[in-house]
Amino acid sequence: VQLQASGGGLLQAGGSLRLSCAASGGALRSYAMGWFRQVPGKEREFVAAITWTSGTTAYADSVKGRFTISRDNDKNTMYLQMNSLKPEDTAIYFCAADTVRPYRKVVAGEQMSDYDSWGQGTQVTVSS
Repeated sequence: VQLQASGGGLLQAGGSLRLSCAASGGALRSYAMGWFRQVPGKEREFVAAITWTSGTTAYADSVKGRFTISRDNDKNTMYLQMNSLKPEDTAIYFCAADTVRPYRKVVAGEQMSDYDSWGQGTQVTVSS
């Protein structure tokens, strides 16, 4: 399955943005998925994760209470609603799927190695 992240942009601190991750070449409905972000020169870090049923979500402490991960399996799309954005949220955001372990009841995890399918990333820039 191929993933395509979109929705990034440039905005001021305090603003909101919704990222989308659309799939092609297969259905996402059976896979746990997640969002990561990366700043140039730093390691890619976990942002949020969701189970295939949307029954369980997980968030990095840095975004908890401000970001919401969701998915619409009928639309084959995952989302990341980002509110109260801060300059430190500036990064390239990547979506990922765990296609190796379908129908898991828990989120895939917070490590890059927990996911095997990745999108190309979308840039989010938050100015102060």
